[in-house]
Amino acid sequence: MDPKERIEQLRTLLTQANYRYYVLDDPTMADFEYDHLMRELENLESEHPELASPDSPTQRVGGQAVSQFEKVTHPVPLMSLQDVFSMEELNDFLEKIFSGQETAAFSVEPKIDGLSVALEYVDGRFVRGATRGDGVVGEDVTENLKTIRSIPMVLEGAPARLIVRGEVFMPKKSFEKLNARQEELGKPLFANPRNAAAGSLRQLDPKIAAKRGLDIYVFNVQLAEGMDFSSHCQSLEYLKSLKFKVIPYKKLESISEIDNQVRAIDENREKLICDIDGAVIKLDDLAQRERLGSTAKFPRWAAAYKYPPEVKPTVIEDIVVQVGRTGVLTPKAVVRPVRLAGTTVTNATLHNQDFITQRDIRIGDTVRIRKAGEIIPEILEVDLSKRPESSEPYQLPTVCPVCGAPVEKDEDGAFVRCTGAECPAQLSRNIAHFVSRDAMDIEGLGESIVENLIEKDLIHSPADIYYLTFEDVSSLWKSGTTAANKLLSAIEASKEQDLSRLIYALGIRQVGTKTGKVLAAAFGSLDALMEAPLEELVAIPDVGEITAGSIHDWFSQPQSRHLVERLRQAGVNFVSQRVVMDTRFAGMTFVLTGALSKFTREEATERIENFGGKAAGAVSRKTTYVVVGENAGSKERKARELGIPILTEEEFWNLLQ
Repeated sequence: MDPKERIEQLRTLLTQANYRYYVLDDPTMADFEYDHLMRELENLESEHPELASPDSPTQRVGGQAVSQFEKVTHPVPLMSLQDVFSMEELNDFLEKIFSGQETAAFSVEPKIDGLSVALEYVDGRFVRGATRGDGVVGEDVTENLKTIRSIPMVLEGAPARLIVRGEVFMPKKSFEKLNARQEELGKPLFANPRNAAAGSLRQLDPKIAAKRGLDIYVFNVQLAEGMDFSSHCQSLEYLKSLKFKVIPYKKLESISEIDNQVRAIDENREKLICDIDGAVIKLDDLAQRERLGSTAKFPRWAAAYKYPPEVKPTVIEDIVVQVGRTGVLTPKAVVRPVRLAGTTVTNATLHNQDFITQRDIRIGDTVRIRKAGEIIPEILEVDLSKRPESSEPYQLPTVCPVCGAPVEKDEDGAFVRCTGAECPAQLSRNIAHFVSRDAMDIEGLGESIVENLIEKDLIHSPADIYYLTFEDVSSLWKSGTTAANKLLSAIEASKEQDLSRLIYALGIRQVGTKTGKVLAAAFGSLDALMEAPLEELVAIPDVGEITAGSIHDWFSQPQSRHLVERLRQAGVNFVSQRVVMDTRFAGMTFVLTGALSKFTREEATERIENFGGKAAGAVSRKTTYVVVGENAGSKERKARELGIPILTEEEFWNLLQ
């Protein structure tokens, strides 16, 4: 088949599969087949760049990052709605409308708790998407919106210009996965799906947004050139025909029906894929809307009924501590089971010691609990009148509950972290760091392989990598001989890596790649570094007291000593291999900025270090030279302000010769 025909065929198949999966929730293609066809399309587009298209399914993983979002003025304002907080207020609103009309019908829709956006199409192609902003001016987030698979890139039979409004949200499952990942990495959890969705949609790098699993419900036609709708529900059906993911709604004609539907949405909210905070009631007839008009803030023909959050009392029966993959200790309250927002809650997050201390939360306390964002159970307050006399303030343990190593506070004091180099809870993360490109650079030890080795009980610390046998690893692949030998060769080769890489690979807090090089140059061997007193570490340039303390404490731990000895027995190199034969840059500090043409930033840094110099990331009065490539920015300006000598790439090249 002609490549152009096959590309068009694949794009059609994958677009249809996306629609069935993301809009209709009725997948017709297996994941394996979808992935296979996507790979084929990627390969064909790579081989034939002249056939590239921004509408291709391959372009929905995130485009280029931007430095800021451009402002967008909405052709049709995105108005907000008046809120009502009781059925009495809602009925007053409805009666006013019914009193002025012979008949009236309303659409009742769930109020999605997300971020409102406008999607613009020209000649059936998605050209721009913007946030609501203040309703008149929003921000251009087109590239991030392209990553949402339920937004069609091309519309068949659409008017010359179409603008629709929708609500971007994070599905409950995506939110749970995101927070689980945050917890594993020791990062703060997102408070609720709305905050997570808003933060994801406003990422400057669309690739980050693409990983967050965002979705959208479209709920209004803002502008449709040449189209004439008589009712809101008619316009929603039209949007469905264009394959938009349209908000679920019911058309109702009496106050009692509307009241019942508002209650029904509330009762069934836990079954929805996303978070809601109310119900939206809109007059259906567009001519009637026109006659009612709007106030300065709201349309008179619509209202948002806000559901009150459900709060219930329960008792904290215990506080347990979990250790994440980064070593962060996270406390969790085990509570007496209570039915809340449609599910039975048995535990609640306590975040960290500061959270517990500020609220004085203790085992045995009666507390008021709710679901933050209808997802995460959280404790609002303690009922001190019911506190047992024997209760005591709670403190996180001083040693890791998994491995027994001492724990330490982060610099900001928010989190407590295990210091164990061989802590089982941190094993997969520690090994992933140990084998990474800037560390021991062991190709083939990807995340899935590492997890498999851990599940088979073959590795318990990074050092165990060097004791793997052919029999251990050959079973990891269906036809494992070639892959197993390749992995074992990569492991063996990594034993010869420079000391600076090994120091970085150990995962000592505050010790990055640059500090690893500084320490390797200063001490020459891991044994010398390991036995160095604190005052000697502090005296090393570019180390500092905090980093020196982390290094000294790390090597003083029994688990760290055991890991080092296992690496020694395996034959891993402990000596610096970097010999500076030419010290022409000794005592000099270079800052690189802009795009270099003769070598990469990493290669230029290596050249500087090979001549005894240092490459820094920021310009200061201690900087010797600033090397500028194309599109140099603020660093060049600062160098000129401080009077720091500036070198072109050619001048820098001449210094190297």
